[in-house]
Amino acid sequence: MPIPRHILEVRQFDRSFVLELFERAESMRSTARSGFSSRLHGKLMATLFFEPSTRTRLSFEAAMTRLGGGVISAEYASATSSAVKGETIEDTARIVAGYADLLVIRHPQSGAAARAAAVVDVPVINAGDGGNEHPTQALLDLYTIWKELGRIDGLRIALVGDLRYGRAARSLARLLAQTRDTEVFLVSPPTARMSDELRLALVAAGLRVTESDDLETLAPSLDVVYQTRIQRERFSDVAEYEAARGRYVIDPAFMSRFNPRGVLLHPLPRVDEIHPAVDSDPRAAYFRQARHGLYLRMALLDWILGEQSTPVINAYSPGVVAPVGGDSAS
Repeated sequence: MPIPRHILEVRQFDRSFVLELFERAESMRSTARSGFSSRLHGKLMATLFFEPSTRTRLSFEAAMTRLGGGVISAEYASATSSAVKGETIEDTARIVAGYADLLVIRHPQSGAAARAAAVVDVPVINAGDGGNEHPTQALLDLYTIWKELGRIDGLRIALVGDLRYGRAARSLARLLAQTRDTEVFLVSPPTARMSDELRLALVAAGLRVTESDDLETLAPSLDVVYQTRIQRERFSDVAEYEAARGRYVIDPAFMSRFNPRGVLLHPLPRVDEIHPAVDSDPRAAYFRQARHGLYLRMALLDWILGEQSTPVINAYSPGVVAPVGGDSAS
């Protein structure tokens, strides 16, 4: 029996796979425009979401449906599944793996998706595990940069907001290790700064990393601003949350200083960190970003479950870091 193609963490991806996946997403865009496909006819995906979600769950379910597959879903699994009775994620995964060909799991505990993957014989996709990782969000974020700017190399990128708990920004930072000549600016309040461990890992991976608290000064020279929400649900100390909240707000005044050829991203949902008046600015790509997620996830599902020839990815193995590979153009 072949090893299931789990998608659990960003370090699985090398440069060659990322760029091939982007090209596959482009073909999925054409597929979606022409209606529904039968590529995954007869396949069934189960979405197990123990945390709230709109974009991730619905885009996965839409992607599977557009590819001709079926979906079963536990949207509020923390309240409606046997987890209420004390069932472990391992036992839940074992049961649901008997019903479906692939599991997509969002869970509040770091490492939960990997625990599920260790006990089942179908692929598991990590759709966000606590404050740890969100690998498919990172893929769609970099895909959006590729679509909007035409390249992934030689960019100046600011990651803004919650860099301590925000799994989306931290996952993107890890994926940027597959790019070249990239400068990353970490812009966050003192109580939401990225851990030294991750920051040093990014430097070791070849990124030029600078911590800053002055987004205004950086604005004209940035190619990408990746704004994030200060996540109240991740802070155990309310005072720390209040100290971080509202520090960096993207408004029309900021956009007037921002690089005219830059792009503004946000993993969403937003609260008050991007003013609605910015939505009409052509550089505001966050709604396009969410739409790109559909095509990226179609490509990923097709790669995992499809029968056609596929690009190579490093099989998930705890403790083994995938090397940077491939010389594909960006």
